[in-house]
Amino acid sequence: MWRYRELLGNLVRKELKIKYKNSYLGFLWSLANPVLYLVVFYVVFQLILQSGIPNFAIFLLSGLLPWTFFSQGVSGSTTSIVENASLVTKVWFPREILPLAAIGAAFVHYLLQTLVLLGALVVFRWAPAWSYLPAIPLALIVLVVFTCAIGVLLAAVNVHLRDTQHLVELLLLAWFWMTPIVYAYETVAPRLGSWAWIYLVNPMADVVLTFQRVFYGRVDSPSGPVLPDAGLGWYMRNLAIVGAGSTVLLVFALWLFGRLEGDFAEEI
Repeated sequence: MWRYRELLGNLVRKELKIKYKNSYLGFLWSLANPVLYLVVFYVVFQLILQSGIPNFAIFLLSGLLPWTFFSQGVSGSTTSIVENASLVTKVWFPREILPLAAIGAAFVHYLLQTLVLLGALVVFRWAPAWSYLPAIPLALIVLVVFTCAIGVLLAAVNVHLRDTQHLVELLLLAWFWMTPIVYAYETVAPRLGSWAWIYLVNPMADVVLTFQRVFYGRVDSPSGPVLPDAGLGWYMRNLAIVGAGSTVLLVFALWLFGRLEGDFAEEI
């Protein structure tokens, strides 16, 4: 795949061009997505349900942006082989590049959407937790590796079982609500008691909590705790565990992809 890295870059650009073809606003639409989510969830959880989280916009965007990248990357990569049937059946190249290209395009959107978060920090004059900033590079790497592992795995399975792409939509919806993005982790963990560790088995929960701890930077609020009051080592340890598991899953996904790849042309 390294020898075909130029093809990977071209496919990422193709994904982006197709998405915004004949669009006047172009990449500005990628900024509209988190803004719309922010408005809807702010009205529901802050004004109507009164979550009590100060500067809810910063809290929400901190977790929503990495989740959006993961969700878009997994959705796009799952259908990448089927949607590029003409390439798969006519030209030889490492097929793994197709789901990786979909994830690469989602990552470009993530980088653009981060501008919304940075703008919110400036507007609200909200200082992040600078001492936790070293966790961001590791969180990004873990997020990308985990997304690639899930994406490559589902891309191969979807060629043989087309129901996969529809099932993924439902699973991502359930997964979203099982991840502390629109509600505080500390509102759930105390209710689980000694079983709170099960909540952290969700890899996206560990990633989201890290982003929230860095950018939101607060662990308490007038209405109660928001984030785990733990040191940098706690977050780094959780990310390291998730990263190791994601690496093993990626190796398995690539192995399975290689086993199923020979039948792609016939199945498509």
